[in-house]
Amino acid sequence: MPSPRPRSSDVTGSDLRTVYAWTSGSKAVLGAPGAATVLPAKEQLTGLLPMQGGALKALNAGPIAFDGPPPAPIADLVDRLLAIGALQVTVTAGDEQLYTVRPFRGATGGRAEASTGVLSRFTVLRRDGGELVAENPRSWCDVVVHSGAVAGALVGGGDTPWTARLWSDLRWTGHAVADDAVETGVFPTASWSPHELWFHRRSTVGDRSTSWAHFGPTRWADGRFPPVPAAPDSYPGEPISLPVPDLDVLTVPLARAVEERVSTRSFDDASPMTVNELGELLYRCARTRGVRTIEKPGTATTELPSRPYPSGGSIYELEVYPVIRNVVGVAPGMYHYDSIEHVLRPVSAIDEPAVQRLLSPASLTLADGERPQVMLTIAARAGRIMWTYEQMPYAVILKHVGVLTQTLYLTATAMGLGGVAQGYGDTTAFAEATGRDELMECNVGTFVVGRPR
Repeated sequence: MPSPRPRSSDVTGSDLRTVYAWTSGSKAVLGAPGAATVLPAKEQLTGLLPMQGGALKALNAGPIAFDGPPPAPIADLVDRLLAIGALQVTVTAGDEQLYTVRPFRGATGGRAEASTGVLSRFTVLRRDGGELVAENPRSWCDVVVHSGAVAGALVGGGDTPWTARLWSDLRWTGHAVADDAVETGVFPTASWSPHELWFHRRSTVGDRSTSWAHFGPTRWADGRFPPVPAAPDSYPGEPISLPVPDLDVLTVPLARAVEERVSTRSFDDASPMTVNELGELLYRCARTRGVRTIEKPGTATTELPSRPYPSGGSIYELEVYPVIRNVVGVAPGMYHYDSIEHVLRPVSAIDEPAVQRLLSPASLTLADGERPQVMLTIAARAGRIMWTYEQMPYAVILKHVGVLTQTLYLTATAMGLGGVAQGYGDTTAFAEATGRDELMECNVGTFVVGRPR
């Protein structure tokens, strides 16, 4: 009876095996002698030796493995297949799989011998279904970790016969670098924080989303979860009616409003804006003009509002919460702007600690530490847009914040008011003040408005 192959903790360098297999969906179609086409990349391979053609046939039947470096013709074929992202590589020790290099595009750069390194500051290790996957937005592949020993080695734990091979592969794939200075010592990589680069790459079309299978307006939740309604749950309390302005009265040309727009950082508390002006600003910028109900057989019924600013898919996930300190005709406090009814609904008292934490950072952007007359807190009911879009919804939310912010800027300018946007907000304080679950509704922007000094 043959003895079993040793586990990874007991192997020697000679026990390592390299297993090659097609990436998901890839295969070779052999044509005339010495020629083949790799699908779905549609890459033409010509001048193939009989040994290489045999390797392609074997790959079509299943993985092929080598205990050492493959023969030169096979090594050349492997490099060609890696260059088009059609081949994944698994390293095993005995009967145990250690890790798999799984490309999502063609490999870049040659493999260099390197026995040590440190993880890239952009590499993230996360669970994906039943797998533990190392991802890096600058890499051409993921590394699937099959062994706990490999996970330990990633943080510098242990020294095994396969450790040198692991770091060599991590350096090759871009998941590791020689030392921290490689990324922190040059401006392009030092200037990007890991979460911002991840967000940029994961929310835009690129290597992972060229098929569009799980990117964009896929309505992935249809049939699994009900759509989030157009109107949020109302806050209790007596609403404050806002006057409906005459839209024809404001006749400042757009070009003039654009040219005169400035960020106002000082406001006149002796002559603050009025509730009529606040109502007009909200009506012109953020009211819901109507809601269309879309009913199609076999799909969930969805509600599509219309507002003065554009929104992807007519989803309109943004909500406006005026935090009022000094406005003629309305008591101080935090309110929700009900854009359908055009009313202010009381949310929280102005002296509540969470509301004060929302207001306080605004003073950092105003002259001499002033407190804002009104701070419009912009929130996103994330589920409205995440029900439809995959991978990109938060990026779209931020684009919508920009669109609404510019609309507020120009309208305030045309009305003779002043405003200034803020680049940050306290989402924890928002959740405390409103009682909303952050995963359901979160603070994504703020805009201070009032009577210019």
